[in-house]
Amino acid sequence: MNYYSLNKKAPNTSFKDAVIKGLAPDKGLYFPESITPLPQSFFENIDDLSHSEIAFEAIKQFVSPEIPEDILKTIVEETLSFEFPVVKLSESISTLELFHGPTMAFKDVGARFMARCLGYFNKNNDREVTVLVATSGDTGGAVANGFLGVKGVNVVILYPSGKVSDIQEKQLTTLGHNIKALEVNGTFDDCQAMVKTAFLDDKLTSKMQLTSANSINVARWLPQLFYFMFAYKQLHNQHKNIVFSVPSGNFGNICAGMMAQQLGLPIHHFIASNNANNVVTRYLISRLYEPKPSVQTISNAMDVGAPSNFIRIQEIYENNYEELRENLSSYSYSDDETREAMLEIFNNFKYVADPHGAVGYLGCKEYLEENPDSHCVFLETAHPTKFLDVVEDVIKEKQPLPEQIQSVMGKDKKSFKISTYDELKSFLLA
Repeated sequence: MNYYSLNKKAPNTSFKDAVIKGLAPDKGLYFPESITPLPQSFFENIDDLSHSEIAFEAIKQFVSPEIPEDILKTIVEETLSFEFPVVKLSESISTLELFHGPTMAFKDVGARFMARCLGYFNKNNDREVTVLVATSGDTGGAVANGFLGVKGVNVVILYPSGKVSDIQEKQLTTLGHNIKALEVNGTFDDCQAMVKTAFLDDKLTSKMQLTSANSINVARWLPQLFYFMFAYKQLHNQHKNIVFSVPSGNFGNICAGMMAQQLGLPIHHFIASNNANNVVTRYLISRLYEPKPSVQTISNAMDVGAPSNFIRIQEIYENNYEELRENLSSYSYSDDETREAMLEIFNNFKYVADPHGAVGYLGCKEYLEENPDSHCVFLETAHPTKFLDVVEDVIKEKQPLPEQIQSVMGKDKKSFKISTYDELKSFLLA
């Protein structure tokens, strides 16, 4: 499979080079040259397939022939070493739990898959690769855990100071070894802008090989299509239209779901559930795409004012607004509405949702008002205890800490504070 830049001003390249480079030379995101739908029999017989078998069939066209099938099967099995349960809350609403991995966030899938791909590509390479990543919360911890100890790979994580939860910060600042954390005086958008600037800095890239582990990287983004298929396997016998409500920040997750749909997965509709950072909600109303500076909310992983992956969504729909609008709804909710939803979920269903999942739940409710014949699945993208102060304040009940969280709480934070791109550049060159 070859990949092309969405800016259309760079040569097409291989999966390997797309993974290692992260961004194309013309600043564009990479996108696969073709998408071949899976045979209908694959979905008809999905009950007979394991998670690893489903994922292997779904991803192999995007990585072949550069990763041999036997190696790819191992990568997939190692990536998916935890469960992806669907929990039914009512006859019309379920949640897909994506927090059973090592850092208890949906990004464990993409980070683990990418780390193993990069490790394979780098096994006979003496030149080190530096993975440079911006995080609004969970990406940092997932990438740190996924790449910890990977040969020939150094990881530098930028995160906005004071704008991630205490547990999220611990997960990305306490591992040491080949993982370094930079605490940025600014927002996630500032972190992401620094990362993009670094990729385009010839004086920097001439001295070191940079790649990204944000969802701009195809190896981080594409594997997220797996768990949409896993959810379909658990729900398809209900004979209702399946709709996914995805808490959306940088829009990589919902875009991966749309790629699963392009492969033939019978998804009826998508909902992009936004917090106050609602550039896509506004776009679907006005047709005007106007990124704005991000604002801080209690669902911090979605605090993105300029979602990078929306251009990939536009490419899937060939920039046809009407076609996109048929398949995508988007709603926006305030922090107060999010808290009310968390309390409603707890009181009505005895289920503890994190703030991001609660935003997804609100998207389900709003969509179902006009589409009652659907079964709506909201994604629980992170374990609620990663947002312990918010969750416990809302539901007024103490929450036990899972083992994955307990293991980092007693460790010492180590980060380097920066405010400007020049400080980032100096750090990388040093």
